[in-house]
Amino acid sequence: MTARFDAIGLVVSDMAASVAFYRRLGLVFPDGAEDQPHTEAALPGGLRLMFDTEETVRSFLPGWRPPAGGGGGRASLALHCDGPEEVDALYDRLVGAGYHGELKPWDAFWGQRYAVVHDPDGNGVDLFAPLAGE
Repeated sequence: MTARFDAIGLVVSDMAASVAFYRRLGLVFPDGAEDQPHTEAALPGGLRLMFDTEETVRSFLPGWRPPAGGGGGRASLALHCDGPEEVDALYDRLVGAGYHGELKPWDAFWGQRYAVVHDPDGNGVDLFAPLAGE
């Protein structure tokens, strides 16, 4: 028997806000997901992105509390965009919709157009694409 990587789970404080954010990134959640205590979206390669509300987690782990402290988060999700222009456009759409832009798009020294936005719970979402000729 071998364990295999299957899903990424995030605890969210506002299911509707999280579903709306990730739908803007192209993920498909079931209709009515914003009203559920748990939801999932299929990711490429057969993986899943799962959300559970804080209340759901506390139902089986009563002492659970969100991480505290300042600074950046401990985890991020990375989305490979079709090109540098898409990085810029997606960043602008998300920031224009009121989401926090952590790092404006820039040409990173490792050969990518790269930007970071935060989801409603402060998780980093990296947007990247190879630079032309890379």
